[in-house]
Amino acid sequence: MKLVSWNVNGLRACLDKGFLDYVAQENPDVICLQETKLQPEQAVFPLEGYHRYFNSADKKGYSGTAILTKEKPLSVTYDFGADIHRHEGRIITAEYPAFYLVCCYTPNSKEELARLPYRMEWEDDLRAYLQELDQKKPVVYCGDLNVAHQEIDLKNPKTNRKNPGFSDEERAKMTELLASGFVDTFRALHPEETGVYSWWSYRFNSRAKNAGWRIDYFIVSERLREHIAAAQIRTEVLGSDHCPVVLELA
Repeated sequence: MKLVSWNVNGLRACLDKGFLDYVAQENPDVICLQETKLQPEQAVFPLEGYHRYFNSADKKGYSGTAILTKEKPLSVTYDFGADIHRHEGRIITAEYPAFYLVCCYTPNSKEELARLPYRMEWEDDLRAYLQELDQKKPVVYCGDLNVAHQEIDLKNPKTNRKNPGFSDEERAKMTELLASGFVDTFRALHPEETGVYSWWSYRFNSRAKNAGWRIDYFIVSERLREHIAAAQIRTEVLGSDHCPVVLELA
């Protein structure tokens, strides 16, 4: 089974930049999208063979997630937990016979870490949610998780420490999640690989210089580790400031 996760930074814009061509070439079974920035009725595009599920933010043109899937899930739920987590369209959970798929667009901590207290609350509540699902069946958790976990996950770790996405607090929450029974699939297969990123700032010609961050992930329950057939980052695919990440399960 091939799964793709991609922060498209506006799906309508990405459609004009080759989104459908990429999907045709990759031919994944499931596509998880983040930062769709649209309402469901605006998602008008030809994509035969996929069931479509969208979760949009209350605020139009902001955030949003989607799951496009060839196999119809057993169930689909939107958001999770307390009301505070239910207004920005950041989570979709699709249940399949063998696992739960959780598509996530993690809140950014913002400049000066202004939103870090909420981010910490989000991380704790979401980890509890994933553990609750994991008690029923294995979990595949993916998306733009807005954190570079280790120093090898970004080009300039020393100058970015304490910045949003590389604060000690955010990195510690990722460590805590992985320690609670989950696996970073890319690092499981590529433990020492450097210079492979999934996001580049639009500023300073960052992508051409490969001054990027790996902040897009597929994370799975520990008992799925032996089923990880491939974990790849499609750095050559344009259309967004992020590129797709791919997981193949055997």
